[in-house]
Amino acid sequence: MIPASFEYQAPKTLDEALRLLSRHGDEAKILAGGHSLLPLMKLRLASPRYVVDIGRLRGMDYIREENGKIAIGALATHAQVFASELLREKCPLLAETASEIGDMQVRNRGTLGGSLAHADPAADYPAAILALDAEIVAQSGDGGKRTIPAADFFVDLLSTQLRPGEILTEVRVPVKRANEGAAYRKFHQPASGFAIVGAAARLAIGKGGKIEDIALGMTGVGSKSYRASAVEKALRGKGVSEKLIADACVKAAHGVEPLSDIFASAAYRREMASVFARRAIALAIERAQPHAAAPPMPAAKGKRK
Repeated sequence: MIPASFEYQAPKTLDEALRLLSRHGDEAKILAGGHSLLPLMKLRLASPRYVVDIGRLRGMDYIREENGKIAIGALATHAQVFASELLREKCPLLAETASEIGDMQVRNRGTLGGSLAHADPAADYPAAILALDAEIVAQSGDGGKRTIPAADFFVDLLSTQLRPGEILTEVRVPVKRANEGAAYRKFHQPASGFAIVGAAARLAIGKGGKIEDIALGMTGVGSKSYRASAVEKALRGKGVSEKLIADACVKAAHGVEPLSDIFASAAYRREMASVFARRAIALAIERAQPHAAAPPMPAAKGKRK
């Protein structure tokens, strides 16, 4: 299909982009990599009068360490996140997650900020962002800037805590601890590579081999990504055993109404949530062991047939 008529605007600075959003209000939509907005426009599920293209703004694709955290500009592409040596060394979960997104074309154009702001329930990043307890920075036209905890960011289907006129400008993630392991595992939708179910686990192994802390982010299961708090509670402070992990992961979709579509029924998604939570946690535990070598970063996936 062909999108409805719209006026294309390409600001040169962030301030200019924020002014355009303030001026046009609900009639404007932000374009970054284009992989979320353009398909909606072609199907006429979105018909903005103004399209504000921020993809050419300079200086918003950085990845750098600041104040004990890694700050990532919202326009960093999936390919940049995957290739970043800093992230591979100090936040490998995010780099691993980026390697699982779409295909080469998507990774070269899609952006971290665009994916999070779109809040697709089957997107990969939200699970990792939740598991990392990340911070999301939003800026408004009046110069205001606020930091939103990842736990509060995702509201519902395609809905976030971003306010009208705000632009997501930065994501901050923690630096990996010495006794920490993390992993992302997902069940791919065969054509698009979206997550039918995805699980991102981050945990620390303490003295006596007990799980000192754990965070488990889930995506693809319900209308929004979420922390599987029931699984976390069942494992925190406990020793590691296959049975304990399996029993805990049965709760991976606890309190969530799973989606049902042509790719997976609600019952199947619930079961796969348990399976992929278990796989992510098991691999994170393996990577957290003191004797474990640094995990090899997987090659970025090609087009899936």
